[in-house]
Amino acid sequence: MTVSSFQPPARVLMGPGPSDVHPRVLAATARPTVGHLDPAFSAMMDEIKSLLRYAFQTENALTFPVSAPGSAGMEACFVNLIEPGDTVIVAINGVFGLRMKENVLRCGATPVVVEDDWGTAISLDKVAQAFRDNPGARALAFVHAETSTGVRSDAKALCTMAAESGALSIVDTVTGLGGIPVQVDDWGADAVYSGTQKCLSCPPGLSPVTFSDRAADVVRNRKTPVQSWFLDLSLVMGYWDGSGGRSYHHTAPVNALYGLHEALVMLREEGLEAAWARHDRLHHALVTGLQAMGLEMLVDEDHRLPQLNAVCVPEGVDEAAVRKALLDDYGIEIGAGLGALAGKVWRIGLMGQSCTPRHVTLCLAALEGTLARFQANIATGQAVAAAQRALAA
Repeated sequence: MTVSSFQPPARVLMGPGPSDVHPRVLAATARPTVGHLDPAFSAMMDEIKSLLRYAFQTENALTFPVSAPGSAGMEACFVNLIEPGDTVIVAINGVFGLRMKENVLRCGATPVVVEDDWGTAISLDKVAQAFRDNPGARALAFVHAETSTGVRSDAKALCTMAAESGALSIVDTVTGLGGIPVQVDDWGADAVYSGTQKCLSCPPGLSPVTFSDRAADVVRNRKTPVQSWFLDLSLVMGYWDGSGGRSYHHTAPVNALYGLHEALVMLREEGLEAAWARHDRLHHALVTGLQAMGLEMLVDEDHRLPQLNAVCVPEGVDEAAVRKALLDDYGIEIGAGLGALAGKVWRIGLMGQSCTPRHVTLCLAALEGTLARFQANIATGQAVAAAQRALAA
């Protein structure tokens, strides 16, 4: 067998992540590698922490990227804050709430599940009832931006409810950060985790996290050791806290952190409010075009994520065949439905660098042509024009 260098095909990434990565970020990852304790690298680490505080809208000292993908950020939150015997209320309205429940179980704690239909926001009334039924619950865990369904839930109301009940809040905003308002201090959130490959448009492999002072106190006063050595905050922060000199914990992914630094610099240059507005504007243009085609959205307008659009598959259409045609013919990647929504929806991402007018019009034109070829019952010749009118409004 002859093995040669891998050359990836050109793709337009419009699925649930990763998103397109800007050439500036790719170029940053190709810069010369230095040691993970190099003074110059340490200075950049401090800048990353500051830039992440801006992205999260927090003053939390304990804010840094975990050297692993978003799933490790999730696990870091649970293994540090939850102990055997704790009760944790877990709101589930999609795949990633289910993963939270699994983390609770593996911590030896008891999950109290609050379920809502996939495609709907978390019910505040149900969560309030769960707190009444479970006084003394250690935490409330929920997904702010549910990637599997395209639903946004009311993070501020949920975090407030947890605080008023004396519980911690653990928040998944992997798809939220950089695309919609994530305001950790205003929410009063205790532990929030995200990923780099969504609206930050950075290669996958890092998970920004932030912990409140209250959460940090919980970690310091644990009765049992954190079950994960690698994710133990008391050890990891010895490396990320540069105030007294960095202690060796692990060999950080140096070049990946170069990329995250550049992506965060670009977010700061654009401005958070401008980034949020861009995602909202392009989302409305995409939805306008999809609806002009005759397609329906899964999620009610008031709870849709602008960066993750769940589109109902027309009756009689082979959704997997459409996705394959888009990839083969146009190089466009969109996502399939997960779990209960498998075969029922497409997930079209407008994240970070994949959120541009070009992406919207290219996707609409390619999807319309493909569906017409599959003889779907749609209106043709209207989608792109409708989206362009929305953009010009």
